[in-house]
Formats: sequence, structure tokens, C-alpha cells
Amino acid sequence: MRTRPRPRLRRTEKFLTAVHHGKKEEKAAVERRRLHVLKALKKLSIEADEAPVVAVLGSGGGLRAHIACLGVLSEMKEQGLLDAVTYLAGVSGSTWAISSLYTNDGDMEALEADLKHRFTRQEWDLAKSLQKAIQAAKSENYSLTDFWAYMVISKHTRELSESHLSNMKKPVEEGTLPYPIFAAIDNDLQPSWQEARAPETWFEFTPHHAGFPALGAYVSITHFGSKFKKGRLVRTHPERDLTFLRGLWGSALGNNEVIREYVFDQLRNLLTPRGLWRRAVANAKSIGRLIFARLLRLQESLQGEHPPPEDEGGEPEHTWLTEMLENWTRTSLEKQEQPHEDPERKGSLSNFMDFVKKTGICASKWEWGTTHNFLYKHGGIRDKIMSSRKHLHLVDAGLAINTPFPLVLPPTREVHLILSFDFSAGDPFETIRATTDYCRRHKIPFPQVEEAELDLWSKAPTSCYILKGETGPVVMHFPLFNIDACGGDIEAWSDTYDTFKLADTYTLDVVVPLLALAKENVRENKKKILRELMNVAGLYYPKDSARSCCLA
Repeated sequence: MRTRPRPRLRRTEKFLTAVHHGKKEEKAAVERRRLHVLKALKKLSIEADEAPVVAVLGSGGGLRAHIACLGVLSEMKEQGLLDAVTYLAGVSGSTWAISSLYTNDGDMEALEADLKHRFTRQEWDLAKSLQKAIQAAKSENYSLTDFWAYMVISKHTRELSESHLSNMKKPVEEGTLPYPIFAAIDNDLQPSWQEARAPETWFEFTPHHAGFPALGAYVSITHFGSKFKKGRLVRTHPERDLTFLRGLWGSALGNNEVIREYVFDQLRNLLTPRGLWRRAVANAKSIGRLIFARLLRLQESLQGEHPPPEDEGGEPEHTWLTEMLENWTRTSLEKQEQPHEDPERKGSLSNFMDFVKKTGICASKWEWGTTHNFLYKHGGIRDKIMSSRKHLHLVDAGLAINTPFPLVLPPTREVHLILSFDFSAGDPFETIRATTDYCRRHKIPFPQVEEAELDLWSKAPTSCYILKGETGPVVMHFPLFNIDACGGDIEAWSDTYDTFKLADTYTLDVVVPLLALAKENVRENKKKILRELMNVAGLYYPKDSARSCCLA
């Protein structure tokens, strides 16, 4: 089968100024970070004339990855290792942890205390989350990602952050924190990924820019989601908050069937006679019959606009709505009209029903991550697939590779050492296999490991593997569940922290052991990390040869 050529970009001055020059800001931030890295290395008794570039990667894995990644960052801070890191990059659940580091100004003690507090009290502001989702539904680009972010991820993390990526600029520009990279993929390009592992599938977010690194095409993070045409800004939209972005980055917490069932369950819960609508609609006592009438009209509208496909298995698209109507007809009018005791009800029935309708349509079409394509009609890109689409559909990068290797491997980032923390519940080497295949296809330097050896390792993984090739970065790979820390109970640990484990079951006594396990993996491998730090410092900057005083 013939492989479709990769998109080629004409890097004209017009293009670079009309869209974005984000890499300049990143380069300046990384340069400033080097000074802090050198000081950190000196505290670790490693002398070097230049700072090697170290990247820490966090894999996906839902709440398990979120909590474990926080544990890793906390212990790296405690051991003085985090200050020697230039880049932090994450996929899915790890992005929730990494972004929290910046919203807490790098204070890991406060962040860990806040995490424990949230999971002690099972806090989640349902009314506020629902209002945010209803407000998002007013946007022309509303998709299941909005619903997922405000109604699912905010409940999982017990957070509803209204901060923005651009708020992270100050600490990264000053060099006091590593430069963060958050991964997604362009879901419209999934066929290209499946066929040829196309690099342009990958999309990245940083405090300065969002875009396609393989194309060198970026837009300012403050204009991500705004409308562009022919490289010019047509309409400005507000910068999306971190809650939405966490939903976008972490939109694949299970297989499609699991997620589909969960979404439709949430829709059903919204409009039962005693359902969540009472948290969002004012004067609930007087509108029970109005809601029933609107549900009937909504059913007619959805069936007219999106008739269910014939001869397909699974749940019909509008079964959730039919079940709602049946629940209402079984409930007496008196019970329908009973007001909810929550005093924070607000908003209009019209807005709420529009939100339900839009969510139902998006669920029927299975539409995720819709945003304006900043490359639309742009003359600087030859590939029509990239420039002809009005919209992009961005989703969890774990659907491609469950860790962000493709975003730190480009030579422009000059990464010398990668600390890869794998929070998978399954094979902890699947990310290595997938990255090896990706790099082989595109002639990117990456350590090669024989499949037989990976198979052997996966049967009884230890806590650290050091992978080296003739060229390219050194990779240290750390499986979360390993025989060093878990003994023979790896399967039990994996079952306890299933990726789609419901947020309600994450109590403090579940959170604390996972934090401790992640910390132990860092602590027990500190000497190995220091040794590799010294080696890359001496290999890439050998003027006086990097030295270490205490590795024993």
C-alpha cells in the first residue's frame, strides 16, 4: 500500500508571523533554565560546564497516572532531582499532575497536602461543574470533550481549575520550573497514524504555543481555539481553561465502549425526574411538566436530525432519551414537582435543554475535541488535508503512544537523557515497543531493544531499565508496578488501580499507598539516575569532564 506523503510546509515569513513564532519563547525559557540546572547538578555533586538536557515523561493511566505522577514529582523534588530537569512532558492522566505543579507554583508539599485533602472529603462541586458545562455548550465548537472535562474529569480529580496554560509563563520564562509539554493527537489523522505512524498526527501544548511540531506550525496558546483563515485571525475566542484541556488530554480512560456507556449513563442521570437538572435550573418546583414536554420535542428533533443507523449492533443512539421519558411517565407529577433542597440552583431551562441536546448529538456522532483549525486555507501548507479542514478534533495522545516520546525526540529539543515513568496497568514496555517502531520508521535515533528481551522483562518487570543506543538520548524506563516494590503482587496492584476505576472509590487509604509506591521507585533508583546524569554531562560537555563526588 502506498504511503501518503507527509505534509510539507513552506516556511514563509508571512506564515511565521501570521500564525506563531512560539519556539523562540521556548528556546529563551530553556536557556534560562540551564542556569538553574547547573546549580542543581552542583548540589548533587556533579560538576559540568554546560547543563545536559533532561526530560521527564509521564505516561497515561487515568487517576492512577495522576496520583503516581504526583508522587514521582514530589520525590524528585525531595531528592533534588527535579531541579536538574529541563522538560516535563505528559500524556493523559500525567498531564493532570504536571499542570497542577504549575498552578501550585512548584510547591510539592502544598500540592500533595491538597491532593490528600480532596480525597479525604470526597469534594466535588457538582453545581459549579454543571454550570461550566452548560456555559461551554453555548460555543459553536462544543463537543463531548467539554462534557467529559467538566462532568467527568473534574469529578475524577476533585478539581475545577479556571487557570490557563498562559499563566504558567512566568515560572518557565524565569527558569525556576521545567518547561512543560502536554500531548494530544489529531484524531482526523488516525488513518495516517495507523498506516504509517505519521509524525504530523501529534499535537502539543505549552505555556507559549499549541500546534503540530512535525510541521513547525503553531499558534499562540492564547489564540488556541480562535478562528483563523489564510493565516489571519478572524475571530478571537477566550483561552480555554485547564479543566477543559485536562479533559482533552485525558479523553481515553478506557476503550470506546466503556466510555460510551459512561457518557450515556451521565446523560440519563441528568434528566431523571429527581436528577441533576435541579442543580442547574431555577424555580425547579414549577417546571417538571415543561421538562417532560421538552424531552419529547428533543427526542423528535434528535431522531429527525440523526436517525439511528440500520442493522448495527449495540445500543441505539437515542435509547438514553427513551429511557428518560419512560422514567418521567412512571413518576407522579407530584414527585416531579418537588423542589430540590440545593439553594444554588440557577440558570434557565432553555440553556439546560440546549446543553442536553448538544451533548446527545455529540454522543450520537461521537464527536470529540472540536476546535478551529488555525491552518484553514493557509497558503503556506501544501497538504490539503491540513489546510482544507475548518476544524481539528484533538484527543488523548494515549490512543497513539501512551507516553510523549515523539514530542521530546525532535533534534530541536536536544534531549540527552529521558526519564520515562510508565504508569500502565498492563505491559509496561508497550510504550517502548511503540516508540521503537515509530523511530525506526522515521529514522529517529532511539535505543533498540530486541522483542524477545522486552517480552522477558514484561513477565517480571524490575523498577528501572537503562536503554542506550549508538546515538540519541539515553532512556531510563521506570515501570510503576514492579517486582522490586510490589513483590509477587503486581497483578493485585494493577487490579486495585484499574484505569477506569470510579472516582468515588478513590479514598485516602487508596491514594496514599499509590503515592508511596511512586516515591519509592524514585528513591530506590536515585543512584542510577545520578550516574546517568553524570555520564551525559561528561559525554556531551566533556571540556573538563563531568565529575561526581558521591555515587556510592
